[in-house]
Amino acid sequence: MGISLESMAIRMPAVAGHPNRVAFRGVLTVVDSPSDKAPAGARGHRVILARRAAEEAIPSLLGMGLDYSPRLDGHDTRRKIGVITSAEIVGREIEVGGYLYGRDFPEMVEEIGRSATPPKTGLSGAVGRRLGAARASDKTADAIATGKGSRFGLCRADTSVPPHHAKSGRAGDRGLRATQEGAAGTGLGMSYEIADALVEDIQAAVWVLNRVTFTGAAVLRRDKAAYMSTWIELVDAAPGVTVGKEGL
Repeated sequence: MGISLESMAIRMPAVAGHPNRVAFRGVLTVVDSPSDKAPAGARGHRVILARRAAEEAIPSLLGMGLDYSPRLDGHDTRRKIGVITSAEIVGREIEVGGYLYGRDFPEMVEEIGRSATPPKTGLSGAVGRRLGAARASDKTADAIATGKGSRFGLCRADTSVPPHHAKSGRAGDRGLRATQEGAAGTGLGMSYEIADALVEDIQAAVWVLNRVTFTGAAVLRRDKAAYMSTWIELVDAAPGVTVGKEGL
């Protein structure tokens, strides 16, 4: 069986022992395959991200932030815990890699580190050579257009957290700790955020996305993701690299 590969990456300068740069990799989503459940903003429809749309959108994914919600059940664009620096399509998976802000968010680094191992999908996984369940507001649903070739924004982020909490990145740590047991049982997955999506036929039972612009991604419990085969894990750090909370 042949494997098609489309990849792109941002070259980051090497900084030995950088305390705020912890490498990660994972599967963000699947192309040409219906989602396991309907993502927020899709009016109950499952979705298919067309391969051609994904290939054209890969450049928009680079440099985008990785976020999380305290309960690991959706998106919060004001809680950026990392950045995506590489993306590739291997088989039907969009595999991504990048860095977590380990010094700023040690709890999330810990959580990802102890997450269950990636689900076995039978597909290739190789970031270094590997839709999301978000809470959408009623306003988002109302903004979705009707008719063929409709544009909409899928996976609107949860911005209900007060700005001063989001800025610190520490509010909701209790919520994170409260969900750790559940996350350990199901494992952590990923979910993308997009804008200006073009739906082939909005009347169809399953929406086919023929054009998207990636605006970010989130880490969340796998059972809350639109694709339950997504995953995220830490990349082994070089000897001597540690993650700590201390400042100067």
